Amino acid sequence: MLQDKVIVIVGATGGIGATLTRQLAPTGARLVLAARDGESLAALANELPGDVLTVPTDITQPQQVEVLIQTTIAQFGQIDVLVNAAGSGILKAYNNIEPADLEKMVDLNLKGCFYTTQAAAKEMQKRKSGHICNVVGILGKHSMPMAAAYSASKFGVVGFSKCIAEELKRFGVKITLFYFGGIDSPFWDQVNLKVDRQKMLSCETAANAIFYALSAEPQAIPMEINIQPESHLFF
Repeated sequence: MLQDKVIVIVGATGGIGATLTRQLAPTGARLVLAARDGESLAALANELPGDVLTVPTDITQPQQVEVLIQTTIAQFGQIDVLVNAAGSGILKAYNNIEPADLEKMVDLNLKGCFYTTQAAAKEMQKRKSGHICNVVGILGKHSMPMAAAYSASKFGVVGFSKCIAEELKRFGVKITLFYFGGIDSPFWDQVNLKVDRQKMLSCETAANAIFYALSAEPQAIPMEINIQPESHLFF
């Protein structure tokens, strides 16, 4: 099903991205890995079988996103799948959020995801085929104290994704949104809150869900996948 598919994974060195990359590598998919840290990308690629393309990319910069997409096209001739797994979180009381905090959340989580989705979708539209997977997180669907800036960026991802999905459906391009609850990943290393990571979902659980969406039969469109830890359910 995934043999020879060209799959671009943005945020490939993060918890979900790296786990998904390792799951996809044995399928025969042609992987393109993007993240800011070129050394971490190279180290990940060296673990994997086959020919893996790495493109260090800061997705907050539209010009770098364009380089990522065009490098992929030059190497493989097409893009079948884009997985947006990059992101970061700032969780603070609303009155402690600085302008720089809000700018960081919007630039990376919202604008970065928009730029990559937009650039990949243009190529997919030409071929009338493609699948875009945006990892939103549950705070793009439900509110939580201390998450005003983060949720603002993630709710924005949901909004633009649904609009673009409407524009792309006649071109055979699918968009799937993933609403995962707390994932035990390096995301939490930078968050100054007391959380019980043992009760969170694993990166493997998240990667399995994305793998499932990518492996679904062509006529099936998994529009939204919502997985929460038992300790903290949202409906």
